[in-house]
Amino acid sequence: MNWIIEVPVVLAIIGFMLARQAPRQLWAAVLAACLGYWSLLHTPPAWALLALWAAFVPVALLLTITPLRQRLATAPLLALFRKIMPPMSNTEREALEAGTVWWEAELFSGRPDWHRLVGFPAPQLSTEEQAFLDGPTSELCRMVNDWEITEELRDLTPETWSFLKEQGFFGMIIPKKYGGLEFSANAHSAVVMKVASRSISAGVTVMVPNSLGPAKLLLSYGTAAQKDYYLPRLARGIEIPCFALTGPEAGSDAASMPDTGIVCRQTFGSNKVLGIRLNWEKRYITLGPVATLLGLAFHLYDPDQLLGEQEDIGITLALIPTDTPGIDIGNRHFPMSQSFMNGPNSGTDVFIPMDWIIGGQEYLGQGWRMLMNCLSDGRAISLPALSTASGQLVSRGVGAYAAVRKQFKVPIGRFEGISEVLARIAGTTYVMNAARGFTTAALDSGEEPSVASAIIKYHLTEQMRVIVNDAMDILGGRGISMGPKNFIGRGYQALPIAITVEGANILTRNLIIFGQGAIRCHPFLFREMETAAANDIAGFDAALRGHASLAMSNASRSLFHGLTGGRLLDAPQHGIRGHFYRQFARMSLAFAVATEMTLLSLGGGLKRKESISGRLGDVLSLLYLGSAVLKHHYDHNSPDDELPLLEWACQDLLYKIQLRLHEVFDNFPNRLVARLTRTLTFPTGKPYRRPSDDLGREVAGIVMEPGAVRDRLTEGVYIPADNNEAIAQLDDALEKSAVARPALRKLGTAMKAGTLPHGDPEDHVDAGVSAGIISQQEAEHIMLAIAARKLVIQVDDFLPEYLTKERNTWGQNNPDGAASQSM
Repeated sequence: MNWIIEVPVVLAIIGFMLARQAPRQLWAAVLAACLGYWSLLHTPPAWALLALWAAFVPVALLLTITPLRQRLATAPLLALFRKIMPPMSNTEREALEAGTVWWEAELFSGRPDWHRLVGFPAPQLSTEEQAFLDGPTSELCRMVNDWEITEELRDLTPETWSFLKEQGFFGMIIPKKYGGLEFSANAHSAVVMKVASRSISAGVTVMVPNSLGPAKLLLSYGTAAQKDYYLPRLARGIEIPCFALTGPEAGSDAASMPDTGIVCRQTFGSNKVLGIRLNWEKRYITLGPVATLLGLAFHLYDPDQLLGEQEDIGITLALIPTDTPGIDIGNRHFPMSQSFMNGPNSGTDVFIPMDWIIGGQEYLGQGWRMLMNCLSDGRAISLPALSTASGQLVSRGVGAYAAVRKQFKVPIGRFEGISEVLARIAGTTYVMNAARGFTTAALDSGEEPSVASAIIKYHLTEQMRVIVNDAMDILGGRGISMGPKNFIGRGYQALPIAITVEGANILTRNLIIFGQGAIRCHPFLFREMETAAANDIAGFDAALRGHASLAMSNASRSLFHGLTGGRLLDAPQHGIRGHFYRQFARMSLAFAVATEMTLLSLGGGLKRKESISGRLGDVLSLLYLGSAVLKHHYDHNSPDDELPLLEWACQDLLYKIQLRLHEVFDNFPNRLVARLTRTLTFPTGKPYRRPSDDLGREVAGIVMEPGAVRDRLTEGVYIPADNNEAIAQLDDALEKSAVARPALRKLGTAMKAGTLPHGDPEDHVDAGVSAGIISQQEAEHIMLAIAARKLVIQVDDFLPEYLTKERNTWGQNNPDGAASQSM
């Protein structure tokens, strides 16, 4: 009978000590006490007693005597670790070390501090930034006609280009002392989002000079002379910048670029100076066709050792005026019917002096690190802003369309199939905007979260793809018929652009998010790798002990909180909101355990298991998005009217986390490890379900009704005042439909009572007035709603001559009609 009590007590003590990461000395003391208790009270056989104490003594010695442990245990483990650890190139190390580690590290630890999360600053706009958003940005949107840009001109109008320069759109990130606007990351994001909701071509034109490009690199690394000369010119639009990184032979593998620079002496102006002779071929360079200033990445060599003994200097960045002899700015690319400036360029024996290197000679060979440290703006600001703009535009426009468009005398949004899709659109848009603001606030607080930037670049562009495809399903012929009335067609065509740039999504998901995240964000892994590379036994021993302690603690806590449903985990809020904090904390624990088991069972082979790495990256990403949603809701004072959006988003994210973790377990090569990991993380089965149909209908209703929640959900998009515009017409139709609904309900009630004939209430308006069921004013409301609906369901049509006349100037610089090689 004693065993029934003693075994659970011992297990509880061990579990508590594991969870609390008890010190080594306490472990030795407790184990000794347990053995002593067993020896005195249970009188075991002598051989068993001797065997157990013989096993305990060396364990206790290794736990408590550091030099002995390092010599007998750590040293062999270090040798094994160094043997199996995959080699790390300089470019890989620079990529891993880029940026800072932020909230992602909390998620990797399995112990997210939610009180720290809610204490982070909320994303905000200054009075000046809000005025710019309401003034020049709205004016720019009013000026822009996307159909004219993409179909008629294939370019922004001259007036738009002038306005962009005059108002400082190209200098949003440049400090005021250089003539720039010096906007926050959140303001930068908000401007891009609003412009992109009006025209992706205009949005891309605004975003590129403010993300990865000469201005960002100059601010971070430029010499004082370079900053003083170029930043004012960039801020005023005197210089139009581009950055040439991608080439035909080096896309995602930019570190292997074949473009070269050779250190040499050559006459420049009237003097013979030390400089670089460049040869390159680049493509997909946004703003390249109109750029006056070219940022260039190339591999620098010094065969004559004019700089020193090193011949291979490495990737280097230069800033070159595009009128420099030898530069060829090619024709234009035509990216998916969008008309932002994009094209190839090349250089043949282009000589530049050394002071054209960004940062000067001090930064020769540092280009890859410079690029990695500056990538966060494109990944964390521009593309997520563009993606969120698409989500908000679709939520507003398609929600209104589904509310007023009728089939079988019923608004199509009332059909469950469409309601389910609308809920996905609205709920996902809520997640996207939360993640966008969460990350820009981190940037504004001084963080440069490289892993988080990869997360939101990948997931928000993928979510945009889902949302826009959903929109096309609901709009049907209204979505596929191109013309000025089509507010989503160009966005649909542009989907692959955001998916492709700033790191192709397949690469980002399968190699970067978890691969970089595991090394940078894990509390001990990077330290183990560094100490192993340095053959530092003491440092490796400390990191290994910390790693083992954390891993065992997380395994114990995961099992316990899995059995208790996470109810005892800490949360900064109560009720359903607190429940979601606790569930994401529980899944953070499950992720930490799954990560340890994956590293333990696959080791360096994980680098080749891209699918498992991708799924673990998904789990980290979904935890990050869930954190963003909770923070977003908290920052908005946790409004009850947003609770359906919060519930839908959290339930959807938790279900997807569960799904991805089980896919990881299903694909573990070692089935025993898979079963053990599943037991530690989901001991009672699968607790999470998709959002219910009832909740989905509630969320869909938010975008189908005029109201404060709909407005907050879509507050970043441009709403035109001109009632000839599609979005304005849809808003007007939705408002008129809502006003007419009570009168239509009265007619429907009369039909059920037999006072009016059965059929569509809209067919019996006059009869309803005659019978006194509705007033003349109510009848007018119904007729206005019908007219507004008829207007928004119309699609564009064209005279045959418009679609058949010669409108394409392609080939005018290619007499034989062939595309240039770079295309």
